[in-house]
Formats: sequence, structure tokens, C-alpha cells
Amino acid sequence: MSEVTTAQPPGTPTWLDLGIPDLDRAMGFYGAVFGWEFDVGPEEAGRYTQCLLRGRRVAGLMPHQDPDATEFWWNLYFATDDCDATAATAERAGGSVVTAPTDVMDEGRMAIVRDPTGAQFGLWQAGAHLGCELVNEPNALLRNDLLTRDPAAAREFYRAVFDYSLDGDPNMPDADSTFLRRPDGHEIGGIVGDPSAERPGWGTLFQVDDADETVRRVRDNGGTAADPFDMVYGRLAGVTDPFGATFQVGSPGAEA
Repeated sequence: MSEVTTAQPPGTPTWLDLGIPDLDRAMGFYGAVFGWEFDVGPEEAGRYTQCLLRGRRVAGLMPHQDPDATEFWWNLYFATDDCDATAATAERAGGSVVTAPTDVMDEGRMAIVRDPTGAQFGLWQAGAHLGCELVNEPNALLRNDLLTRDPAAAREFYRAVFDYSLDGDPNMPDADSTFLRRPDGHEIGGIVGDPSAERPGWGTLFQVDDADETVRRVRDNGGTAADPFDMVYGRLAGVTDPFGATFQVGSPGAEA
């Protein structure tokens, strides 16, 4: 199922948003690349903008709060049914709370946490806002993986916070790749160890129909992209938007 109509189980990637210096330019870029439409919020809500696919929420955009910021990235939020308790668990497991749990009107309750390896993520306790209402389909969120130089510390932290089970990736035996699964067995993402990683962080992969065509649209609309390549899980390409925020796009492989 790609439509989400109830709050996701705890530990599931449930929302993502991006703070950027030019909201209009961002809407132009992401609208051209993914076909998104946009519901721009009022000034009193910081013009927080819902990105919509077929009228359903798939991501958020907002003008960055720091006018001097030079680095921008997609923020990932994990579902929780108790934001305060999960933030406290993260601290006990060796993480740090960057933004304490706070209510976002009647939309939900959120916090920002940094794991022991330095990667940042959010927590989202759904209220009126469930999170992404479409996933696992073209032009919507497909997957998130953590890239870090210290995968062992990351594995222990996320297992302690979300009660994940940890499984190796049999399709990539030469990579330090770990699948993360909720207690019900559902895979929610992974942890990839890379000694050369410049900065730890959660990556975002959007599904697309055609990675090559999506790369063309990225390049035609002010972004940059590596040439798509085939791997065991499909055809992927790394993308950088006009502000320097990175993500991946992926389409099914030839055998899918």
C-alpha cells in the first residue's frame, strides 16, 4: 500500500522536510522534477509548505530560519507514539536532543535528535498531520539509509531507541550494510558503514519511473546529478538540488 491513512508504527520514517533560502525557486525545481504541487502556509507559520502528489502530502519545504545558512539537507522524521519518551530514550542511549519535544499546533509533536555518530534526525508524534500520505511509489519517498563512519555505534543506538532488529544484506556481502527492521519484521531502512564519509547523515531516496529522465529534468532545472547506474536494487542516481541539498532517485531495474 502506498497510501497512508493512519499514523505509522514507531520507528518508521514518516516525514521529511527541507529548509532552503528561496522557497519559490525550490518549488519550481521540485515541481519540475517530481510533478509536485504546493500548499504554501501563512506567514505566521513560517510559510511552511506542504508538497503534494495527487493532493496528498509527500514532503515539506520551508524558508530556512537562518538567513546566513550555507548548508541544506533533507530532514528525516521517525514516527513515535510518545515523542517525549523516545527523546529521553535517545539521550540514555548516547544521543543528544537538539530541539526539545514541542507541540506544532494541533499537527503533532516533534523533536530533533543527534545520534552518537553525529547524524541528525527528527521524531514525529502524529496529530492532525500523519506525515507522508503517499510512499513507495513514483515521486514519493521510497527509502532512507544512514551513512556513517561508525556503523557499530549507530546500530546499537537505533536498536536501543526503536527496538529494531539488525540483519546483514546478503545481496551486498562486501559492503558494511545492515537492514533495520521494526519488531513486526518490516524493513524501514538501513545503516551503511563508509570510512570515507565526510559527514554522517540519513539519506533520502525518492522512487521515480525513469531515473534517466528524472536526471535530465534535474539538470534542466538548475540541479546537478551523477549519471544513473544499475545495481542490485534498481537504477539509481545521486542528485544535488540548486541549494546543495542531496538525495537519490531510483527506478526499478531491468529485471524488476
